[in-house]
Formats: sequence, C-alpha cells, structure tokens
Amino acid sequence: MWSPEGGHKARSYFAPDEPVKEEHVPSDFISNLYVFVLAAFVGFEVIRRVSPLLHTPLMSLTNALDAIVVVAGIIIAGRHETVISTVLGAAAVAAAFSNMVGGFLITDRMLRMFKRSKPKQR
Repeated sequence: MWSPEGGHKARSYFAPDEPVKEEHVPSDFISNLYVFVLAAFVGFEVIRRVSPLLHTPLMSLTNALDAIVVVAGIIIAGRHETVISTVLGAAAVAAAFSNMVGGFLITDRMLRMFKRSKPKQR
C-alpha cells in the first residue's frame, strides 16, 4: 500500500487481535532496487555483445572496477553498523578480490599469447 508520506506500507496480518503495525519501506530502497535491476540488464547486454578482440581491454577495466569494490567492501565491513552489513561487506570483499585476481591471471595469460617469441640464438 502506498502512502503520501513516501514509501510503501506493509501490514502485519499474523496477530489480528493486536493493533495494526505499519512498517515503512523507504522510497530510497525502491529507487535503488530499480536502478540495480536496470544496471544488471544493461550490463548483461553490453558484456554479451563484446567481440573477443576487445576481451582483454575489457578485463583490465573490470579489474580496476573490482579494486574499487574491494575498497568499498572494506569500508562497509569496517563500520560494524549491523551484523548483516558486516557480513555483506566481507562477502563483497571476498567475491571482488577473487574476481580481481582471476581477471589479472586471465589478462596476463591472454597478453602472453600475443607476445612474439624471441628467435633462438645459436
């Protein structure tokens, strides 16, 4: 149910003899969820259409973005505001760090494929 004060209200139907409790879902959450879903669709379509020739430069860019995610995850986990924010921050650090390391390994391997081998000297 929508309220003019901003946000959506959810009613609790589990205890009919108690007064109705109304919980607010902040409008910011709905907006952020909307942006996240749109970004996921756009990102999927952009990555899916990348030619193999551009894969190495794209991997280098995503490695830089993963480094930013690692720093943000460390900041979020380090605040200790709630248990869930600490757990999600730690999970973000672990996932982004493993993705970043794997990306660097794959990028290095692909770049070695394009290096010319030195002729053997006799």
